[in-house]
Amino acid sequence: VPPHVWRINVDTPEEAQQNLSFGAADRWWEQTDLTKLILASNKLQSLSEDVQLLPALTVLDVHDNQLTSLPSALGQLENLQKLDVSHNKLQSLPEELLQLPRLRSLLLQHNELSHLPEGLGQLLSLEELDVSNNHLTDIPTSFALLVNLVRLNLACNQLKDLPADLSAMKSLRQLDCTKNYLETVPSKLATMASLEQLYLRKNKLRSLPEFPSCKLLKELHAGENQIEILNAENLKHLNSLSVLELRDNKIKSVPEEITLLQKLERLDLANNDISRLPYTLGNLPQLKFLALEGNPLRTIRRDLLEKGTQELLKYLRSKIQDDGPGPSEEPPVTAMTLPSQARVNMHAITSLKLLEYSEKQAAEIPEEMFDAVATNPVATVNFSKNQLKEVPPRIVELKDSVCDVNLGFNKISSISLELCRLHKLTHLDLRNNILTSLPQEMEALTRLQIINLAFNRFKVFPSVLYHLPALETILLSNNQVGSIDPVQLKGMDRLGTLDLQNNDLLHVPPELGNCENLRTLLLEGNPFRTPRAAILAKGTAAVLEYLRSRIPT
Repeated sequence: VPPHVWRINVDTPEEAQQNLSFGAADRWWEQTDLTKLILASNKLQSLSEDVQLLPALTVLDVHDNQLTSLPSALGQLENLQKLDVSHNKLQSLPEELLQLPRLRSLLLQHNELSHLPEGLGQLLSLEELDVSNNHLTDIPTSFALLVNLVRLNLACNQLKDLPADLSAMKSLRQLDCTKNYLETVPSKLATMASLEQLYLRKNKLRSLPEFPSCKLLKELHAGENQIEILNAENLKHLNSLSVLELRDNKIKSVPEEITLLQKLERLDLANNDISRLPYTLGNLPQLKFLALEGNPLRTIRRDLLEKGTQELLKYLRSKIQDDGPGPSEEPPVTAMTLPSQARVNMHAITSLKLLEYSEKQAAEIPEEMFDAVATNPVATVNFSKNQLKEVPPRIVELKDSVCDVNLGFNKISSISLELCRLHKLTHLDLRNNILTSLPQEMEALTRLQIINLAFNRFKVFPSVLYHLPALETILLSNNQVGSIDPVQLKGMDRLGTLDLQNNDLLHVPPELGNCENLRTLLLEGNPFRTPRAAILAKGTAAVLEYLRSRIPT
């Protein structure tokens, strides 16, 4: 480093000696001290102790040189906030470095450090510390004192374990331990409440830690380890997780609890020993990327894996029905049976006006359910989560009172004419069945306001819906609908919500923009090119406006 660089605060510059007309206001060298010095990407083998002549430095960047040591005078730079000495040949750090009270960022990656000074925990202001790509075999226990540290990179060293004290780093959001020799992760690490990103790739882990307190953890990368078992306990607390990367392990099965990860967007399970998956994986609402190649999956054909995530999820959803548990035994009715446990819950019928027979895995609804209603009008019917293959014919007996019917999660393949006679119906839930069409006779349901047809097998938009004047909400997500008729939709004056997510729409007709009553239009997860995702993300009003702008004049 040329000597005058170190003396820039001290010496009068040459041009001032040649030109004596500088007024006091122009004498810049007397008014300000050097705060940033960047000497990166040179061939420096050492730094002079004269660095102490620059006490106002806040940033010193000497990365990508050939330094083998640092001057002890660095300890005098009490205003230093960022020190970048990465990509050098340092084998140790001077103890004086630990006297920098304001240091926030210390970058030491790509050196030849085999140990760190024990007192590193004295750098209490430190927010970022990168010691990756060195030869470290352990971490000083004083690390626990770095309570303001936000990012810690320990990747590509020779660490066999992590000190449990790391859990004291209450501000830590990002911890990278990629490519070490870790066989376990201390369970105390799971109490790090601020942790958002954890990288454990390329280690020797046999299992994942449990994370009871990591409520904010968004990304967990643990690929290329030797993990064999994925437990429900490992997953169930990770409410915020959006990325779970477990490729190249030895995982044999995936627990049903994976569906608790409602925010999951990316799941990478490639190159494991998984033979079957929980079909409910298809119901993860945010999942955009699912990698399964390189597993001995028995239930999923290879050509399906190559079609991409959306097709895969659609297939998994289509199998959910076929995977239901077998019929369960009814408990015997005894003198001690509470009203809510008896087959017929008369209390619900008389006071709540509710006829319920759900989650029984039953192939048909027992006659006594309908017999019990005889003189008691019911408003709500819930026969969801059974194994019904058709709409129970006796439902027509309720036509003068029932207004809300739930037949979701069954195996119904067609809608009977009996259902079409429930003329007071306002809410109809038929989600998760195997419907491919609706009969024209449904036109009789003139009071129907909400219909839920999600997770069925519609390939075309059911045309009878266009003729139901009271419809306010149509939920038709996760089907295979290929087109919609914007002119007929415009005629539906009350339609406020239309959900067509995860269908097969190749084209969104611009005239849909004329449906100005729509307050919620959901189109994500379809194969069309326009409108692009950025426009969809702006919300319904913006999408409709965009579509109107595309109408040919």
